Amino acid sequence: MTRGHRTQAQRREQTRTALLDATIECLVELGYARTSMREICSRAGVSKGAVQHHFADKAALMAAAVEHLTTRRMAVLAESHDQAPDGTGTVAAAIDLLWSGYSGTLATAATELWVAARTDPALRAAIRPVDRALGRLAMERTIAVTADLPKDRAETLFWLTVNLTRGLALDAELGGAPARRKQLLEEWKRIATEHANGPTRPSHESTRHP
Repeated sequence: MTRGHRTQAQRREQTRTALLDATIECLVELGYARTSMREICSRAGVSKGAVQHHFADKAALMAAAVEHLTTRRMAVLAESHDQAPDGTGTVAAAIDLLWSGYSGTLATAATELWVAARTDPALRAAIRPVDRALGRLAMERTIAVTADLPKDRAETLFWLTVNLTRGLALDAELGGAPARRKQLLEEWKRIATEHANGPTRPSHESTRHP
């Protein structure tokens, strides 16, 4: 009996995961506006009635998909951090880490949700906390990889890189040249490394007007 209950719970979790994965697939391939409950259920292999046992409506499913998406993106960041080299090249490693987390298929789905959230308060409320959680984790990873840098420089590196990579990820969605993106990333690594290894910035006291 216990085994049967466990199997039923596993089936339920598999169905839920299939729905969330199908939601992300639809967001990437069709966009938010064309992502319907019927299409999601079809791709997940479940009936529309069955999905109601997991999610009350499309808004609830999208909210869960945001969380599911964030979990996957966090896993990408964690894996990248574990593979990052110690010692030399830490700034470049941090930039590669952030690029892996803010680009690709997962970033495409996130972008679709954020664009839709502009005019959907419920969706915006669902996305904001998980996006902030991802940001906190990504910053922690960046600071860990660049442990030899002062914290303020690591945070500056983080914010500059996040905004650059988000822009480059959008460029990829618009059909920009991959070679150009690679060139820009490599140039940013060079600039960021020089900045990180440069002289300490003057304090507020030394730059204050008399």
